[in-house]
Amino acid sequence: MKKMINIGLIGTGRLGSMYAEFLVQRVPQANLVAVADLIPERAKTVAEKFDIPNWYDSHRGVNCDPQVDAVVITATTSNHKEIVIDTAREGKPIFCEKPMTLSLDDAREMKQAVTTAGVFYQQGYMRRFDKGFSAVKRKIDEGVIGTPVVFRGSSRDPFLPELNYLLPENSGGQILDMAIHDFDIARWYMGDIRSIYAVGGVLAFPEVESTGDTDNVVMAFTFQSGALGEVDISRNGVYGYDIRAEVLGTKGTLKAGYLRDTPILVMTKEGVTHDVVPYFPERFCEAYVTQLNDYLNNLSNETDPLITIDDGISGLQVAVAATDSLKKGAAVNVAGY
Repeated sequence: MKKMINIGLIGTGRLGSMYAEFLVQRVPQANLVAVADLIPERAKTVAEKFDIPNWYDSHRGVNCDPQVDAVVITATTSNHKEIVIDTAREGKPIFCEKPMTLSLDDAREMKQAVTTAGVFYQQGYMRRFDKGFSAVKRKIDEGVIGTPVVFRGSSRDPFLPELNYLLPENSGGQILDMAIHDFDIARWYMGDIRSIYAVGGVLAFPEVESTGDTDNVVMAFTFQSGALGEVDISRNGVYGYDIRAEVLGTKGTLKAGYLRDTPILVMTKEGVTHDVVPYFPERFCEAYVTQLNDYLNNLSNETDPLITIDDGISGLQVAVAATDSLKKGAAVNVAGY
């Protein structure tokens, strides 16, 4: 049996609370010994709920806790830079949720800190650990569809988040918030993206205008290989949480993603119906768990992560370029960012 690893969790909001449950109940190597949140009540509530011995109102409490062997960061994105740099200075391995930060300057500063400290860093992108998305990658590598030539991605949320969240200083904007997952999968399947063109607007929710954000965006791009790609993102997938990817190759096509949550069809004279995936916790629960198990397995075996800090920077670079394209109304070269 592998040695237990004492984990400190930084950020106990919606996603952080999910991670706490996973670490306590579904990640055998994890021993969650400390949590932290800038809102003390949240940290205290999670600590009490899962019988975690220590809770703090600052990430530094976790980083300086001598019991903590490794850190998982699920805090607000705008705080990632400070937390990652501080954790690296303490010499502790890092898992950081996406996006790694909101600006490329900050991302590169984070990489410098991680490199200087020589600490392990794993970037969080749970879709790579989803059974369907990872199966597509294996089939591509096996040559099942020949040479991939076109990528299509789609991410549609079932409802609009709070307007405060949509402010660019909080979410980074719709592209960075949503499409960064699609860009990571696109890069994983087909290599780096060379240029991108984005169009979008406020088409479904007039109230979004006040935030300076969008609610629907479509992006077209070219890979370094010359292959083509497109991604659409939407805040008004009112029918359910709809996440898909498709790769067209010279010998066939692969598709990942599903909409029906429960494997049942209701067939009556009124028609044939089924339910839908409610939101990301239900859709990617298993992927989150697999991702955390992978993180601790990498630490135990001293193996490199599937998703590196360079992957985090590259995905952010595409998202920043796409956001700039949206503002300029013109295609841009990703390498210029």
